[in-house]
Amino acid sequence: MTDPSARLIDGKAFAASLRQSIATEVGRLKDRLGTVPGLAVLMVGDDPASDVYVRNKARQTAECGMKSVERRFAASLTETDLLEEIARLNDDPTIHGILVQLPLPAHINADRVIAAIRPDKDVDGFHPVNAGLLATGGKGLVPCTPLGCLLLLRDVLGDMTGLQAVVVGRSNIVGKPMAQLLLQESCTVTVAHSRTRDLPAICRQADILVAAVGRPAMIRGDWIKPGATVIDVGINRIAAEGGKTRLTGDVAFDEAARVAGAITPVPGGVGPMTIACLLRNTLTAFARINNQD
Repeated sequence: MTDPSARLIDGKAFAASLRQSIATEVGRLKDRLGTVPGLAVLMVGDDPASDVYVRNKARQTAECGMKSVERRFAASLTETDLLEEIARLNDDPTIHGILVQLPLPAHINADRVIAAIRPDKDVDGFHPVNAGLLATGGKGLVPCTPLGCLLLLRDVLGDMTGLQAVVVGRSNIVGKPMAQLLLQESCTVTVAHSRTRDLPAICRQADILVAAVGRPAMIRGDWIKPGATVIDVGINRIAAEGGKTRLTGDVAFDEAARVAGAITPVPGGVGPMTIACLLRNTLTAFARINNQD
């Protein structure tokens, strides 16, 4: 790997600091209210990647002093049974955040499941009500990954007013909410994607470039405006030497790091922020439900 000239944005360190501040606030609220935020994570099936993610969520939730509840179900679980479990958690006063781990088995309608979660407990920020609140500037829960990207950008850039931002990717999970958050920061925002005409030229206009397209090293170094801040959301597993695999982002890191002003690595950039922001959302949900916001 060539020594980069860009500043490396250390998402791992930022996430650790965020979790510490969350733990401090949880302790303060426990002293005041005698209770703590509760997060319930539901997993259907035995996807190995999801299993690692769920275990990490549970561990970090407990480390922050919150109540952690895991519900694991066989892949044969019916959609009706899953919806009934969500209904129970919706009514449980000790649970303030509900997350259903995606992907779900093919026989379960993910949109129907997400819509069944109470919007004020939807700590993934995927419920149509929360999506609508974000789009209209309301007070909802924001998807964790774009929220983490925003916090990193604020840390690096401070005031983003008037900056040109390009988001490559249009998913409901990252691309669209990321664009809405950047609009709220008074950026001028372009949403591009894999079918955008002359995508390299669009990317070269960006003071802020967020890559969330899911294609390894798609964004090349000569697509980057000199001095731009690059946020790489991609987590792609590719073949490496010796029959092993390694993680890489959507940005050709070595090339981009020679041009950008600041850049997130993969791993160690955006990834650690996702769970930290899930905990932040759970704390936010708790505070709002208990009129402490």
